[in-house]
Amino acid sequence: MANGTAAAHVNDVDFYHYEGKHKGIMSWLLTTDHKRIGIMYLAAIVVFFLAAMMLGVLMRIEALTPGQTIMKPQTYNSIFTFHGVIMIFLFIIPAVPAVFGNFFLPIQLGAKDVSFPRLNLFSWYLYMAGGLIALLSLFTGGGAADTGWTFYVPYSIRSSANVSLSVFGAFVLGFSSIVTGLNFITTIHRMRAPGMSWFRMPLFAWALYATSWIQVLATPVIGITLFLIVLERAFGIGVFDPALGGDPLLYQHMFWIYSHPAVYIMILPAMGVVSEIIPTFAKKDIFGYKQIALSSLAIALIGYLVWGHHMFTSGMSDTSRVVFSLLTFLVAIPTGVKVFNWVATLYKGSIEIKVPLLFVMAFIFIFSIGGLTGLVQGALATDIHLTDTYFIVGHFHYVMFGGMGTIFFAALHYWFPKMFGKTYNEKVAIISATLFVIGFNMFYFTMFILGYLGMPRRYYDYLPQYQGLHVFSSIGAFIMVTGIVLMFGNLLRGLIKGEKATANPWGGTTLEWRIASPPPLENFDEIPVVTGGPYVHDRETYIMNPIKVIHKEEEAVH
Repeated sequence: MANGTAAAHVNDVDFYHYEGKHKGIMSWLLTTDHKRIGIMYLAAIVVFFLAAMMLGVLMRIEALTPGQTIMKPQTYNSIFTFHGVIMIFLFIIPAVPAVFGNFFLPIQLGAKDVSFPRLNLFSWYLYMAGGLIALLSLFTGGGAADTGWTFYVPYSIRSSANVSLSVFGAFVLGFSSIVTGLNFITTIHRMRAPGMSWFRMPLFAWALYATSWIQVLATPVIGITLFLIVLERAFGIGVFDPALGGDPLLYQHMFWIYSHPAVYIMILPAMGVVSEIIPTFAKKDIFGYKQIALSSLAIALIGYLVWGHHMFTSGMSDTSRVVFSLLTFLVAIPTGVKVFNWVATLYKGSIEIKVPLLFVMAFIFIFSIGGLTGLVQGALATDIHLTDTYFIVGHFHYVMFGGMGTIFFAALHYWFPKMFGKTYNEKVAIISATLFVIGFNMFYFTMFILGYLGMPRRYYDYLPQYQGLHVFSSIGAFIMVTGIVLMFGNLLRGLIKGEKATANPWGGTTLEWRIASPPPLENFDEIPVVTGGPYVHDRETYIMNPIKVIHKEEEAVH
């Protein structure tokens, strides 16, 4: 009885206002509450994203004219590198799992926290340490790295820039990713509520589960690879340096063995978010639940085996190229299963058009273009013409930013009322989403044309014949950035002045919508008992008993 009273007492307040052993800012910096850690990740990730976005704007200003516009070539290379490092390692890979996975996975499973709360806080400190180490490299040694975010050897070994500190920052970030993955795997195995079998889990949890295995198994490879660069620069041990008998191709293999699965670390959680938003706004059960769940595992598995398609022109054997090309086409199958089932879920649904669904619709369109252009590169003959051109840049951004970035914004709008207990201006959100989608496609689709015409990527300068397309692309970038700034401004205003949100503003059916907004400290007074699937909608009411979840259809059978 005493335990029940204590639980009721701590849950009288939301997780923002509860102060236990520590007060003020220390109650956040020393917290083990998964929701506070998710909010701290969100604040840090948004700051890093906006910084990287502004670096991208500077690059697009430089690309407005041939020759020098606002910066010198060395400055351009450093900005290009840091834009990539921040976007990939500090935003795209961690954003959805670290923010929304931390915040909502335990709630969706019916748990009070993750399996290892202190380890969860440690992962945030590792993330911050990795980011700050990378930033420190800007102001120490030979200045910012100028190698590109891939740190390709032998240039990264011989460059006079401060490559070692940037690489070490990425190395530390890898540990943060591994710790988070271990925590999520254990939480999903050990912390599910009574009655929540594997095939009663929300699809977001399935996506995080598949992602976590990639984080645990693939991330050590990039960690070792990056650390070897530091050793090469410090001691000249000759693993990658051809002048010392090393093999530069070995670096590419080791880098992409991680970095291609990293695409799925990014896209699988985003796909999990899509699988949450579509049934909510279609007001019907997800079509092909098991197929979507298992396709996440299939993408994770095949994604380990396709790294060589980044290296078709590197000199690998013809047999290897054919095998990697085949596997590249095969990985499209489970992705196609997801897209088909999402569209089938919308078919004959009672669709309610809201901003999260608009972002999801944009994602399906944008990511489909990214996937189809990836198959163009997966074909050996066309890849020879397109490799290392702007076509690759366009494809990369359609998949990485168009995939994860768009869904990060969708998730932010979808779960904003639940996370903060406030609402935002819907009309402004629609305008910002529209600007983002228009600007995005103007910006990056132009790159496909530039690449087809022969414009090489990673070049500071270009021939005058490409200027018109570069100007058009830059105008699209400015429109997209305007939409993003408007979006964050609207969300910030909602956070400060927004009206109080209800517990379930969208009519969602998973467990996070059965508790208060924002959630109480320990999520649930009592652990809920789950007796049905996650997406069955009750047509009469969307608010169900927060303790015992029983769908009326099943109740009638019993």
